[in-house]
Amino acid sequence: MSQEKRSFQAEVSRLLDIVAHSLYSNKEVFLRELISNASDACDRLRYMALTQPELTADDPQFNVTLTPDSKARTLTIADNGIGMNRDELIENLGTIARSGTTAFMEQLSGDARKDMSVIGQFGVGFYSAFMVAEEVEVVSRKAGEETAWRWVSDGKGEFTIDEAEKPSRGTTITLKLREDDKEYAEALRLRTVITKYSDHIALPIVLQDGDKTETVNHAAALWTRSKSDITPEQYKEFYHHVGHGFDDPWLTLHNKAEGALEYTSLLFIPSMKPFDLFDPERKHRVKLYVRRIFITDHCEGLVPAYLRFLRGVVDSEDIPLNVSREILQANPIVARMRGQITKRVLGELSRKAADAPEEYATFWENFGPVLKEGLYEDMEQRDALLGLARFRSTDGDGWVSLEEYVSRMKPGQEAIYTITGDDLDLVRKSPQIEGFRAKGVEVLLLTDAIDEFWTGAIAKYKEHPLKSVTRGGADLSKIAASDEDKKDADKAADEKAPNIQSLVAIFKLTLGEAVKDVRTSERLTDSACCLVAEEGDMDMHLARLLKQHKQLDTAQPRVLELNPKHPLVSGLSAMVGKEGATDELREFAWLFLDQARILEGEQLPDPTAFAKRLSGLLEKGLIRPAA
Repeated sequence: MSQEKRSFQAEVSRLLDIVAHSLYSNKEVFLRELISNASDACDRLRYMALTQPELTADDPQFNVTLTPDSKARTLTIADNGIGMNRDELIENLGTIARSGTTAFMEQLSGDARKDMSVIGQFGVGFYSAFMVAEEVEVVSRKAGEETAWRWVSDGKGEFTIDEAEKPSRGTTITLKLREDDKEYAEALRLRTVITKYSDHIALPIVLQDGDKTETVNHAAALWTRSKSDITPEQYKEFYHHVGHGFDDPWLTLHNKAEGALEYTSLLFIPSMKPFDLFDPERKHRVKLYVRRIFITDHCEGLVPAYLRFLRGVVDSEDIPLNVSREILQANPIVARMRGQITKRVLGELSRKAADAPEEYATFWENFGPVLKEGLYEDMEQRDALLGLARFRSTDGDGWVSLEEYVSRMKPGQEAIYTITGDDLDLVRKSPQIEGFRAKGVEVLLLTDAIDEFWTGAIAKYKEHPLKSVTRGGADLSKIAASDEDKKDADKAADEKAPNIQSLVAIFKLTLGEAVKDVRTSERLTDSACCLVAEEGDMDMHLARLLKQHKQLDTAQPRVLELNPKHPLVSGLSAMVGKEGATDELREFAWLFLDQARILEGEQLPDPTAFAKRLSGLLEKGLIRPAA
């Protein structure tokens, strides 16, 4: 087959430009990435050979071999792993076929310092080779196939691919090093980098220096070693290997379970939010091994989806080696390991929350929305998760736990009050919380999409029901008021709008089926009106979310509440019964409804009518312009 020239996917070209020219001052990490990829390729073939032993019969000992050539200014990294065929070379090296790629690329600003943290979430893997190489050649032959393929590129927008000669399986990457990076063609420099970054790799890394051949690393699985024999630096580099990230682990959990169930787990919680944290597939990145043999990097039953930010390995002594990946999903041993791993992770998080609340707050900002998914999905761990949950509230800018909220409840307060929305600042200003704030009643401000679902699944916390302030039936009369509140209430009673019930009746007749009801409100202090859901109806924010995602055709009509203490409402109620006032009050009814819709962030069904109505009333002088 003749040589074929192809262009990189647009995202790859942009990524390569950033990686190669502006991103990393610590270039030596390219070697860690390429060795890590080679190790993964060997792991995958070792697993396939369990059922297809012929794939490794001619070469059963896996290894990675580095061959530097200082005269030619080249470095070759070769493995005898699974290899790639033509289509896989194009897919793996010419495109970034990962969910979330577009969103990730949109975050890149061109500022190297800022992009460092973003790209660290994504991981660059193979493309890191272009940090030191002016040209990269990849020759690969897939295990079980006869034909080898060559992929060549200078990283500037195009690559070529054609058939090649390779006597055995695996992948050989040859880097033509830049003049400034020729140090990586020196054996001593390579030995230093391998010892620093890749000593934990569980297969031999062989350095071929002329006639001299040596295995540079320990070649023992790090998780099998005693914790006392592992340095923090070794843990960190293993995290980089297994997590393919450039941040440092926030928490390291190394545990060996013995007894009826034997397994070792080495798990990490990242310090940075992975770019694909909210991928709809919700896949975790914990690798499953059986007696040091890699099985899969995605066993759905091993870790719950709400812990998908975990990175690391679990190595079982009890699962049969020949078990299929499909059967693994329903394996009872995997299910038991999942329960124990989940309890251990949540227990460590609980200790961290108690011992280092500021550090835990940072963790919660990164992963709280994901952890809250467990409140909806995992009844068994619900109490533990409720204890870990943190929230913003009307009582200051910090995070608050449910335990802290309950301890601050007002005398007579029975419920834990919440409000959901898309934006924290807008939720803080919502008219529905005015009455609660006036009485000093704390309201939890919930702005994650999952909040609509878990709050509906959890009836109460320690006998206190969770209640949305945007629903009807929010009775504040039982909550003890301060002396100042009582004075304000007495004053408000004296100033109560005359004919308010008649005004309510006019609004109700005018609006008809556009609203479910019109009533006076206890929850408003500053605003003239607001919309609330009737007790038992779907929460308004949830309805809006479902409508946006085409899962709800039409929103349910809501209750329009009027503030009888507001000057505008008082003025309108005083107009009731006057000659010619009814038509104007009907116009105000629609104006109030549209105003309440705007406050809820909803689109007006007829903006033109709203503008015309507002202009007409202003012209009549019923609403005086600001001085």
